[in-house]
Parts: sequence; structure tokens; C-alpha cells
Amino acid sequence: MYAYSHKNILDTLQFSKEDLNFLIEKTNRMSVLHETGEAFGILHGKLLASLFFEASTRTRMSFEAAMERLGGRLISTVGFQFSSISKGETLYDTMKMIEAYVDIAVIRHPVEGSSRIAAGAVNIPVINAGDGAGQHPTQALLDLYTIVSEKKKIDGLNIAFIGDLKYGRTIHSLINLLRHYPVHLYLISPEELKLPEKYKKNLEGFPMTWEETTDIKAIWDADVAYVTRIQEERFPDHREYEKLKDIYKVNKELVLASKKDTTILHPLPRVNELSTDVDDLPNAAYFRQAKYGVVVRMVLLCLSLGVNFD
Repeated sequence: MYAYSHKNILDTLQFSKEDLNFLIEKTNRMSVLHETGEAFGILHGKLLASLFFEASTRTRMSFEAAMERLGGRLISTVGFQFSSISKGETLYDTMKMIEAYVDIAVIRHPVEGSSRIAAGAVNIPVINAGDGAGQHPTQALLDLYTIVSEKKKIDGLNIAFIGDLKYGRTIHSLINLLRHYPVHLYLISPEELKLPEKYKKNLEGFPMTWEETTDIKAIWDADVAYVTRIQEERFPDHREYEKLKDIYKVNKELVLASKKDTTILHPLPRVNELSTDVDDLPNAAYFRQAKYGVVVRMVLLCLSLGVNFD
């Protein structure tokens, strides 16, 4: 008999297909409770630590909104300069102190693997909100839910990933989830930003198929196009960023040239890779993506805390 068992959410590799289908069902249920106002109070008396040691707007506000909409409360710190880490305190010691204050913690940190260190230090649930160029599991879960909500299915879809496939943690994370489903991927990137081999290795033995290309027109064969910015902050050599930053641009003309009703996703923020003239198209789903994210994170907070909402 199936039982969801994840207290911590650190990496998309921890989820089975059964987990994902369960989370989709629970998010559908939470959507109803949220719309009717019945979700408020589910986490009454619970306290969240919102620990963002790397810049964030959407993820931080989404988690904080999720906690507030469930009737919980939160404390937060934003940036190293406003924490004792700036004085030399280790992440381990910071987390041991946080454990004394709250029931659950969400952490974003620029160092890959930091969320696992944080989780290893404490007994309260820890949720990874992005660690360097590594993983962003809750973004991947909301992306998966967005695809299901917009396309009404996953199986059989053609999905294009466009842009920074080398450093893009949102792409790395979502691919790890999609591997459980019979979908086909178009991996569109310049040679310098191809998907790293370690992520391709994770796809072996799963029903997903994929192909690599540098041609942006491959999105014309996609049911879903996941656009990402070229991330300046991830490049060790700024000259390489300058060379690649404007290599792709998805605009209204390109989208309308497709023979498919291609759903356009983007984790945001965007720079030049996605034109604002796409915004008014009915298949532009990236702002709806943000709305889905609040409900998904409401579900994850409840499940990590072991609070039932059926």
C-alpha cells in the first residue's frame, strides 16, 4: 500500500512516480480548499523559518504566501549580511539555532549541497529552495503540476528546454521528474551550455526519450516550451556569458509560427530570452505557473509537517 514518506525535500531524485501522482492529486484537492477558504487554519500554530541566503523574489514570497494562506506564521532572514553567517558562524550552527525556534525551515543557499547539510543538522523538516547550480525541487514540482494543469496530461508530450541547460537548476530538477513519464525532450542550447552528462545518466532505464539541438525552431515540434535565461551569476568567466547571453529569443512571431498550441513556461525572472509580446498569448502560462506554485508549496508544507488536509 502506498504511503508518502518525505519529511525533507532536498532533491528531485528522491521522488518516485507514485509520489508525483500522489502530489498531483493532493494539489488538486488543496486547490479546492484554497478557493473555498477552507485551507486557512490547517497550519495554525506552526512556524516556518524562511532562510534565503541567495537572491529570490518568487520562491521566497511563494513559500511565505503558502504558509500565511494555511494560517501559519513565519520568521525570515534574507542575505548573508543579515545573518550570523556573516560573522563566521557555520551553516550547521545556524540550523541548530533555527531548530529551537520553528517547526519547519525553507532554505536557499548559493552552495550546491547546502540544503543536505542543513537537513543533516536538525530534526525539523527542511525544504530546499535552491542550492547553487544544483537542485530546485519545489520549482520542478510546481512546473510538473503546471504542465498537467495546462495540457491535462503528461504522457506523450513533446517538451522543449531552451537556454542554460548547463547551470539551470530548474531544468536539472524538472528533467529528473519527467523521466518517470513517456515524454520526448528537445534539449535546445548552445554547445557551451549543454545538459551535463550526470543528468543524462539519470535518464537511463526510464521511458523518457531526448535529443539535443542548437536550433531554436525545434520548439515548433513541442507541446510545451520551457524557456530559461542565461544566468550571469553562474558563469565563472564573464566573457563567456557576454558571448552567449542573447543567443536565443522567444517572441510572439516564433511562437505563432508553430503548428502546435505550444504552452510557454518560464521559471522567471526573464531578461532578453522571452519577449513581453508573448505575454498576451493564451498559451503563455508563466504567470499562471507562479500561481500554481503557491498551492503546490501549501501541499508540501503540510506533508512535510505531517498535517493531513483531506
